[in-house]
Amino acid sequence: MQEQNFKNHSRILPYWHYGVYSLILAFIVGAARNLYLACEAKERLYVPVLLLLAGFILLLVATFSRWFALRAQDRAIRAEENLRYFAITGNLLDSKLRLSQIIALRFAPNNEFLDLAHRAVEENLSSKDIKAAIQNWRGDYHRV
Repeated sequence: MQEQNFKNHSRILPYWHYGVYSLILAFIVGAARNLYLACEAKERLYVPVLLLLAGFILLLVATFSRWFALRAQDRAIRAEENLRYFAITGNLLDSKLRLSQIIALRFAPNNEFLDLAHRAVEENLSSKDIKAAIQNWRGDYHRV
């Protein structure tokens, strides 16, 4: 597996991000065309409407399944980073840290973690700024 860094840490799964969504989009386009042709021919619209509805349901299922998995992973990351901070300092992370900042901090090794966590609060660093400030990247190879 390639070593992670600031430039390549985003995870794209081609079969999921391009394949599944392209197929769902093709299904929706085909169902919309079918509905249009049925309307022009003054045919029954029940099946074409159901097909179009099924396409939108598939799109929602695909989108929400990814969103739910990421939200669950974000909660786990927040708990892990809070535990890491507690193990190092004996205190919990500052409550002023936003979730996006905590998620970005997971890439910082322990020797950079404390300084970046304090800077993130004091300077209101964005997650991108936090990631860019990391000198020795700590990869997260288990992200959903």
